Amino acid sequence: MPIWIIVVLCLLFLLALAYFCYNYRRHILGLDAPEKKIEVQILDKQTNRIIGAQPGEEDEEYWFYVQPLTGGPKREFMIGIHYYHALNPGDIGTMTYRGQQFVHFALKRQ
Repeated sequence: MPIWIIVVLCLLFLLALAYFCYNYRRHILGLDAPEKKIEVQILDKQTNRIIGAQPGEEDEEYWFYVQPLTGGPKREFMIGIHYYHALNPGDIGTMTYRGQQFVHFALKRQ
């Protein structure tokens, strides 16, 4: 087997690995991801206890589940306590997010 085929395969593997890392950082972790705004309806919200939280640290995480009004997959985002108490299931508004990181929710008043 010629050596140049092995070199080309190794270069293609490195290129695929670099592309995967770039997409993972951008779309999953939200690093350098563009901010997106979408009209959503809040489906549900919940709190989760943080196991092993030290005194003085937050002992709960706050999440809410949304459905885009134009259709699309349901998604979940971790939010701050102030959003958790201000928003209720059924509320409709414009949500801003970056990757999987929640940024802001603007409630639409009826």
